[in-house]
Amino acid sequence: MSSISRRSALTVLAGSPLILSQFVTAAERPAGLTMLVMDPLAKELSCPCVKGYAQREYEELGKHLSAKLNRPVTVVFSETMVGATKTGKLPDGVDLIIGKRSVVEFDAKATQTGVTPIAALSGKDGATTQTGWIVVPSGDPAKSVSDLKGYQIYFGPEECDEKYKAALALLKKHGIPAPTKIETCSACSDGATKILELGADVRAATVISSYAAPLLEGCGTIQKGDLRVVGKTAPVPFITAFTTDRVGAQDQKAIRELLLDLIENAKLCAALETQLGFMELADVSDSSAKKK
Repeated sequence: MSSISRRSALTVLAGSPLILSQFVTAAERPAGLTMLVMDPLAKELSCPCVKGYAQREYEELGKHLSAKLNRPVTVVFSETMVGATKTGKLPDGVDLIIGKRSVVEFDAKATQTGVTPIAALSGKDGATTQTGWIVVPSGDPAKSVSDLKGYQIYFGPEECDEKYKAALALLKKHGIPAPTKIETCSACSDGATKILELGADVRAATVISSYAAPLLEGCGTIQKGDLRVVGKTAPVPFITAFTTDRVGAQDQKAIRELLLDLIENAKLCAALETQLGFMELADVSDSSAKKK
C-alpha cells in the first residue's frame, strides 16, 4: 500500500522533532492541537448496544498523534461544530476535524471556518462511503421507490447528504417529484418511529443512514422486521478528516501522513473499527469525495 512507502518521509516529518525536542525549551516546542470529533460512530457520540460497532476510540488516535507530533492533542466530541462552538467546547478554536463530510462542510460554512479534506476513514468493510436507505413499515404495499408516489416521506437534515440530497436524487430518478414541503427528522430513530406510529392507514416512508441501521434494532428503537428497505441512494462520502486554515502546510502534511500510515498500526485500526485505516481522497471511488 502506498502509505507504507511514505515511511521515510514520515520519519523526517514526525520523527525528527521527537529527537530534537530534548535540545529545545518548553516555550520553543510547538503549540497543542485541538481535534474535534463529529463521527456518529465515535464511542462518545453513540451507544454500546451493538457489540463491536459504533465504539470508535478517538482518544487513542489523539494519543497517537500527540506522541508522533511531539505536541499535546486535545480531543473534543460534538455532533456538530456549531454546537461545539455555542457550548464553549472550542474556546481556543480547532485544528483537525473528523466527521461526516457533508456535515463538516455544512458546519464549516455556518461558522465561517476554512477547512481542507485530507483523508477518508474506511469502515470495517473497507468502504469510505455510505448510502441513504428509504424504508417503509414492513406491512406497507410499496415494493420499490417507484411505488412511493403520494407518500409522506421524512428526510434527514439538509446537511446529511445521504438522507437529503442523495435521497431527492433517487426519487427524481424514479419519477417521484420532490415534496412541496420537505419534512425532516433530525435523527434516523425519529423518522423510523414516526412512520411506525402513523399506522397502517397512512402511507409514509423515511430515509435513514446505512450506518445507523444496525443501531436502530440494537438499541431497541424498532424491532427486527418492523421496517423494509425499498431503495438505496448512490454512495456519498462518509467519515473524512479535515484540517482548518489554522494549520500550516508543513503541519497539515505531517498530520495527513500520520493518518495515512495508520494501516500499519493494527491495534489503532481495531480501536477505530477500520479495515484499511485512513485513505487518500484520490483513492476513494466516489469522485465527489475529492475536494471541490
